[in-house]
Amino acid sequence: MKAAVIVFPGSNCDRDCKTALERAAGAEVEMVWHGESFLPSGLDLIVLPGGFAYGDYLRCGAMAALSPVMAEVRAAADRGVAVLGICNGFQVLCEARMLPGALLRNAGLKYVCTPVALEVVNAQTRFTAGFRGKREVTLTVGNGEGNYFADEPTLDRLEGEGQVVFRYKHNPNGSARDIAGIVNAAGNVLGMMPHPDRAFEAELGSADGALLFQSVLASA
Repeated sequence: MKAAVIVFPGSNCDRDCKTALERAAGAEVEMVWHGESFLPSGLDLIVLPGGFAYGDYLRCGAMAALSPVMAEVRAAADRGVAVLGICNGFQVLCEARMLPGALLRNAGLKYVCTPVALEVVNAQTRFTAGFRGKREVTLTVGNGEGNYFADEPTLDRLEGEGQVVFRYKHNPNGSARDIAGIVNAAGNVLGMMPHPDRAFEAELGSADGALLFQSVLASA
């Protein structure tokens, strides 16, 4: 599998993602600076990592969504390339209108960093097929603006069309309907607040995140 990790000014999980992809899925990984106007050829996966792109000024992900490379990310997604946005990456995808909704301040108005139990709501996506019937996984969250919001018609559509992929068992941030991760209508763009890149080996407290990267590998 060939993957690219996009690096924004303020990204701090880019190297974590690279290591997780290499160790969990044996991927060949290239780091791509946000100011680039092209992506490597032959990509199977593009990752927008966690962090604080542009210092989270204006709104989380709003400035990063306008970075030159995002035009290429959007074009690749339109061609069917898998795109994964983790934490800040999820915020960027929403700001870029590649996913519906928005990420708001946590309900408790505090940064939350903790392991979380997730229900795998849709195990039929290219990101979750490798879970093989495992319907509950443990990852970790680390965010101050992880509270997913969308209007009721949008939430109903996401639920009805199988676009809700992960749901919190115990909601840490107030996300609507306990939503932790969603895919686009085509199923090739996933945004999620929990970090699979921080839970891909047992030594990290959970190896469940590896299954997500392996799922993408199997579908490549």
